[in-house]
Amino acid sequence: MAKVKLDITMSLDGFVAGPDRTIEQPLGERGDLLHEWVYGLASWRAPHGLEGGETNVDSEVLDESMANNGAVVMGRRMFSGGHGAWEVDPRAHGWWGDDPPFGVPVFVLTHHARQPLAMKGGTTFTFVTDGVEAAVEQARAAAGDRDVNIGGGASVAQQALAAGLLDELQVHVAPVLLGGGVRLFEGLDAGQVALEQARVVEGQNVAHLTYRPAAG
Repeated sequence: MAKVKLDITMSLDGFVAGPDRTIEQPLGERGDLLHEWVYGLASWRAPHGLEGGETNVDSEVLDESMANNGAVVMGRRMFSGGHGAWEVDPRAHGWWGDDPPFGVPVFVLTHHARQPLAMKGGTTFTFVTDGVEAAVEQARAAAGDRDVNIGGGASVAQQALAAGLLDELQVHVAPVLLGGGVRLFEGLDAGQVALEQARVVEGQNVAHLTYRPAAG
């Protein structure tokens, strides 16, 4: 059965980005350390047009999480790092150049409307201005019998959790302390979200924790 899934890396002290984010440093100070576990994996390198890489338990987890993806939902910051009118966004076409690594429809939550942006490799960015539920609904329709991946960042993850849209939440916990920045679960009503543990996988230098909504 197709799922709506959130897949995100978090520091040991609960942050998905460091402090002082800028357009040049979108993950904030030391935020790039969060994803060191993934950069050397063959399953990450191949979609980014890179050769080689390791095959291990982490790459197996990553392969599994991407295998049935049919659409992606992300926020404006994850798409370009910018804000405000698109005309003044220096990365209005996204971070990834002409051939993004997704290969499926991507729905970008934004306050600023624009026409869909078709790229190479099967990726089309559609810009959604009427909230996370509308974005997920469009993504479900596009994905068909495949999964919808909530790619982040934290604000989109929080909105999806609060709205009860997720079937599965996978958090990759990196052994990094950022000390500040953007918390994954900031501002969520603890009584509004109930999860149960589905799986724990011990990686090379990261822990892969999978949760699902608790029954009832």
